[in-house]
Amino acid sequence: MDMTALLLSRIQFAFTITFHIIFPSFTIGLAAWLTVLEAMCLATGRSAYRVLFEFWLKIFGVAFGLGVVSGIVMAFQFGTNWSTLSRMSGPIQGPLLMYETFWAFMLEASFFGVLIFGRRRVPPWFYLFSTAMVALGTSFSAFWIMVNNSWMQVPSGYVMENGAFVPTDWTKIVFNSVVWSRFPHMLLASYLTGAFCVASTGAWYILRKVYHAESRIMLRMGLGLAAVLMPIQLLFGHLVGGYVNTYQPSKMAAIEGRWNDEKPGSEVLFAWPDVEHRRNLFAITLPPPFGSLIDSDSLTAAETGLNSIPLENWPPVVVPFFAFRIMVGCGLAMLGLAWFGSYLSFKHRLAYIRPLLWMTFLSFPLPFIAIITGWFTAEVGRQPWVVYGVLRTADAMTPFLTTRAATISLVIFCVVYAFIFVFGTFYIYRLIYTGPRGKLFEAPHDVAVPNRPMSLANADLTEPSHVGAGE
Repeated sequence: MDMTALLLSRIQFAFTITFHIIFPSFTIGLAAWLTVLEAMCLATGRSAYRVLFEFWLKIFGVAFGLGVVSGIVMAFQFGTNWSTLSRMSGPIQGPLLMYETFWAFMLEASFFGVLIFGRRRVPPWFYLFSTAMVALGTSFSAFWIMVNNSWMQVPSGYVMENGAFVPTDWTKIVFNSVVWSRFPHMLLASYLTGAFCVASTGAWYILRKVYHAESRIMLRMGLGLAAVLMPIQLLFGHLVGGYVNTYQPSKMAAIEGRWNDEKPGSEVLFAWPDVEHRRNLFAITLPPPFGSLIDSDSLTAAETGLNSIPLENWPPVVVPFFAFRIMVGCGLAMLGLAWFGSYLSFKHRLAYIRPLLWMTFLSFPLPFIAIITGWFTAEVGRQPWVVYGVLRTADAMTPFLTTRAATISLVIFCVVYAFIFVFGTFYIYRLIYTGPRGKLFEAPHDVAVPNRPMSLANADLTEPSHVGAGE
């Protein structure tokens, strides 16, 4: 086996999935936001909601396209770099990916056309229904991907036949308890991504003193949604940690920086893992039983250390250790910002505190960083297994894959993805900078609320009595 080709293949897959996950997490949150905006527009008649809908629909369309383009490569890699994994797990992973196509892509493709072209061609209630179906389709897509990945994390419902994983019980695969903690965790992360991107855009417009009504709607609703969802997200994060502690003790030991078995366990808040000498440097540690309480919901539970696990089954310790702490740090920062901002919004003071507006504006990378580091924790912490405890990553690679072939594909992917990302991100930036009523966004015939005169539809954006309505 060419170990350099293996390393390059792992880097390539890590690069493509890191790039790809940015866009689905963004569009899942935006699809839900669009549904809320359309419902609010029909319920209240305020054209500010319609203006925001049309504005974010443009951004959603660009991000959706980037997600599709970057995701196509993922399937090809299973054949080019990981054909052994495809052959062995195809009886399970193939149907799961097919279900994603039938359940998710069919909904998204069918109703996304209505969103783009059907505003004047369908009744308002059906347009709202179409928006909701697109949002549901993005959620179904996340569900089947999480089912697939969760099976690789905790394989069940299969037998080995002729060197392949053959499903014996689909209920154990689809309705595994691991899925029902990981899927909501990912879905909430996507909603929070949308919420903070919307809130940061609203804060930016307020700082620039433009789009008065729309900016306040975005800021208030984005932070308000985040304030509600963040505590729930922390709860599901704890549930995900529970499955890791039960089924993947090596990953949990690496996350915790725990070298020796402890009963009860302590909790390392921060340290620098010295893998060579199997110790932590500069450690800040909570004494027992905090580790057992956090990991096992117990004051007396025993916690596994890396020294009791064979060295060949260790994951790379440093990556999951720091990635987990970055993820948690981003989550706590978002929680504090959302709660404090929502409190000030309730007091009608949020739009006048510039330091907090700047903090909100600069917070837009936090959910993306949290999602990426969360995936690093899950995927790097799973190593050296691609199907945990059953199939090693080194054994899943395409036989006889050469370093030259792996290098060429990695360079091509990096160049193409960089090109796509730069231009796609630049165009989204231009849309956001120009704003809901700028030159890049000219749709005056679509702004009016159905069954309302155009002058009345514009009144809530121009009359002084409505200027602060979104605050």
